[in-house]
Amino acid sequence: MKLTMIGGGGFRTPLVFAALLRDTQPGRIDHVALVDTDESRLRTMSRILADQAAGVPDAPRVTVHTDTREGLTGADFVFSAIRVGGMDGRAADERIGQSHGVIGQETVGYGGISYALRTLPVVMRLAELVRDVAPDAWVINFTNPAGIVTEAMSRVLGDRVIGICDSPIGLARRALGALGIRSMETTEIEYAGLNHLGWVTALRVDGVDRLPDLLAAPDRLGSFEEGKLFGPEWIQTIGALPNEYLHYYAFQRDVLQADQYAPQTRGRYLLVQQDRFWSRAADAEHPYAVWQDFRHERETTYMATNRDSAGMGDRDEDDLVSGGYEDVALALMRGIAYDQRARLILNVRSGGALEGVDADAVVEVPCIVDASGAHPVPGARVPAHGRGLVTAVKYVETQTIEAAISGSRSAALRALALHPLVDSVRVAGALLDDARSTFPDLSYLR
Repeated sequence: MKLTMIGGGGFRTPLVFAALLRDTQPGRIDHVALVDTDESRLRTMSRILADQAAGVPDAPRVTVHTDTREGLTGADFVFSAIRVGGMDGRAADERIGQSHGVIGQETVGYGGISYALRTLPVVMRLAELVRDVAPDAWVINFTNPAGIVTEAMSRVLGDRVIGICDSPIGLARRALGALGIRSMETTEIEYAGLNHLGWVTALRVDGVDRLPDLLAAPDRLGSFEEGKLFGPEWIQTIGALPNEYLHYYAFQRDVLQADQYAPQTRGRYLLVQQDRFWSRAADAEHPYAVWQDFRHERETTYMATNRDSAGMGDRDEDDLVSGGYEDVALALMRGIAYDQRARLILNVRSGGALEGVDADAVVEVPCIVDASGAHPVPGARVPAHGRGLVTAVKYVETQTIEAAISGSRSAALRALALHPLVDSVRVAGALLDDARSTFPDLSYLR
C-alpha cells in the first residue's frame, strides 16, 4: 500500500514512520511519498527516515515530491499535515492575540480562527485534488485546527476524510496509569466533544468503569498532567476528565497572565528551535538522533505557560510520552484496508451520535472502524456543564468555515466575536483587521 504524506517535511513525520517500521503484518505500507513545498526539508527528512530505518528489514520505500499531484498518484491513504504560514504565522498570531489581551494559541480562540482562515482555502484545494487524482484514497487529517479542517474537507470528500488527535488517548493513558493500569487492551474509553474541547466520561476496564475510583482519590488525580493542570478539586467538581486544552477556558485569566510574563511565546520558541534543528540535522552523520534530542526538548516544554500558571513545574517523564496518534493512524488504516475492526477516538461527522450537534458537524467521539470507514458510536454524551460551550464553539467553527468558503468578512467577525475566549466585539474587529494586515492570505475576506 502507498501512503502519501502532505507536509511530509514536517517535524512529526518520524513518529508516523516509526509506527510503520513496527508494523510487520502482511499488507503493510510499503511506499511512503513525502510531499512538501520545501525541497531542502524534504531532503533532510529523507535522510532522517533512512537513518531511522537502518537495520530494519523491508522498511517502506520513501520518495520525495514537491509536486502534489505526482505524490498523490496511486495513493491508498493520504495524511494531511500542513502548516500554512509556517511557524512564523503561529508566532504572529500569538503576538496579535497578546496585543489585544486575548489568548493567541494556535487551535483555540483567536489563534485557532486565524490559523483556520488561512488554512481552509489550501486544504479545500487539496481535497479537490485528492478527489480527482486519488478518488479511492482515504484522507487522514492531522492539520490543525483538526476539527474545523476535517469538517471543511468533508464537504468535498464526505466520510472519506477522518481527523486524528492524540490528546484524548494521551489523557486516557495517563489516567489509567494513575490507577496502576498500563495495558489498554481490555479498556473502553468514553469520550465526547469537539477537537481540543472534550471530556473522558468513563474508563471501562473489563467492563467496569474505573473513573469513579480515580475521582475518589485526590492523590491519584494529582499525580498526572491533567490532574496537576486543573487541580483534583476542580476535576472532582465537574465529575469528568477534561482535555488539556480546556485549561484555556477554565483558567483564561491565569493563562493570559502567564503569557504576559513568559520570556517568549510558544510559537517564537518553536521558530528558534526549528531553525536550530534543521540546521543541525542537514549535515549530521546520524540525523535521526538529532531529531530525537529535539523532540524530547519540545515535549519537555509543551504547554509551558499553562503549567506555569498552575504552578506545576517541569513535566514528569511519564507525561512526555505522546498520546500515540501514529499508532491510532496505523490502526485506522489497517481497520479500513483489511476490515480489522477497532474502536478509536476520531474526528468524524456526527451523524446524530452526539446530541445537540448537526449530523454533518465533525465531532470527536469513539468510533468503530471497519472496511467501510469510521462510524461514531451512538450515545456519546458531553457533561452537562460543557454542553453550552460545545454549542458555542461549534457555531464558531461553522462560521469560520463559511468565511473561508464564501470570503465573508462578516462570518469571520461573527466567529471571532462569539468565541468564548474573545470578550468584546470591538476587540474581535481589531483582531480581524490585524490578521488581515499581517497575513496576505486573508485578503479574500471582504
